[in-house]
Amino acid sequence: METAQQGPAPGSLSWKLSSHPITLLTFLFFRISSLLVYILGLRLLTSNFVMIFIITILLLAMDFYYLKNIAGRRLVGLRWWNEVDTATGDGRWVFESADPETREVNATDKRFFWIALYAQPVLWILLAILALVSLEFIWLTLVVIALVLTITNTLAFSRCDKFSHASGFASNALYGSGMARNLASGVIGGLFRR
Repeated sequence: METAQQGPAPGSLSWKLSSHPITLLTFLFFRISSLLVYILGLRLLTSNFVMIFIITILLLAMDFYYLKNIAGRRLVGLRWWNEVDTATGDGRWVFESADPETREVNATDKRFFWIALYAQPVLWILLAILALVSLEFIWLTLVVIALVLTITNTLAFSRCDKFSHASGFASNALYGSGMARNLASGVIGGLFRR
């Protein structure tokens, strides 16, 4: 019989189990604060639209930047950006993921990241519905901006995660089975047989 109290299990939602607790807490602060400023400013503290709008937009912008450039890379090993071809003006998304063999992602960080990533757009959608139902169309503009920023990050990180799984699967299939060696020897052998 075990007498010592066991701590939280790995992967549970306890910031103390995080590999990067400061990054995690800052990420959660930006995610939660923009929602709180909007909700508390709208309903409880003040009805000053301009002040709430500016503070919420600043928090959303900091959240967008921090998530895209710092939290995604440190918490789950994913990063994305958009490159524009100067000749054609076409943009394309570029996805980067940490090599799973050299960097293991903490289960707690991963759970916090994905829950917060998907929960925030859902909450903003609920706030959009509430603004529509209560006929507060001026507040709806702020919610639409929040939705654009949060959904952009959510879609980009979802695609980045799928891309990292697909490329990991492809590299394991290619290198793990000796397929690359056989393919390379067949190509080189074909060149010399001509």
